[in-house]
Amino acid sequence: MSTAAVGAPGSPRRYIHSLWLLSARDLKVRYSTSALGYVWSILDPLVMSAIYWFVFTQVFKRTVGHEPYIVFLITALLPWVWFNSAVSDFTRAFNKDARLVRSTAIPRSIWVNRIVLSKGIEFLCSLPVLALFVVISEFSDYPAELNWGLLWIPVAVLLQAVLLVGLGLLVAPLCVLWTDLERTTKLILRALFYASPVIYGVEDLPGVFETLAAFNPLSGIFALYRVGFFPEEWDPWVIGMGAIMSFLFLTLGIFVFRRLERPVLKEL
Repeated sequence: MSTAAVGAPGSPRRYIHSLWLLSARDLKVRYSTSALGYVWSILDPLVMSAIYWFVFTQVFKRTVGHEPYIVFLITALLPWVWFNSAVSDFTRAFNKDARLVRSTAIPRSIWVNRIVLSKGIEFLCSLPVLALFVVISEFSDYPAELNWGLLWIPVAVLLQAVLLVGLGLLVAPLCVLWTDLERTTKLILRALFYASPVIYGVEDLPGVFETLAAFNPLSGIFALYRVGFFPEEWDPWVIGMGAIMSFLFLTLGIFVFRRLERPVLKEL
């Protein structure tokens, strides 16, 4: 392929081309040796959804969320899987391909952004799970009601990508310099799952916790995913803070990454 076709070295076109190649490579490596292939991208959230649905509808008397609860659950669980898997991979973003990171001339941020893109593609491929349960709910006592809020889903995807890029630029270099942060990140993710409105809504939180939840950017992002099925999830305060916090993390990530890029290359 000629240089003209992919752009000059250092150009945005060359960066995007390299980003796509690396992301496609990740997906091919992940699924080339798997007999089920694409099914794995939907199997994990499908099993998790079934477990949480059973626990909170059949075992315990549920007082959180909205009906149909399985749709309420999946609209946040699918983007959570994207968030969780991407942040987990950020901890090994540079160490995994240390030789390439040191030797290539492309901006090192691409090793973070390729994770966001490849995991984002997997997320988009898992959306048929949501569509399936929306259709199934039509035959239940609580059918899902689609509304104008579905138009906010692309905005939610964009905001989540912004948040993940910021976190990746922050987490990836720090994990190279302080290896214990990899295990710490896993612990934080476990706690963050329950601190984020996945199995419940922000309005279900008592007192001051409802206000504090708005400072978790995932709260606003999940609300945008849900508002197309549950109009009551529209909360300008929560959604607005989610957007602000996402861009604040992006700004912080860019700043930290620029300061630590040279020490990271020396450590690798």
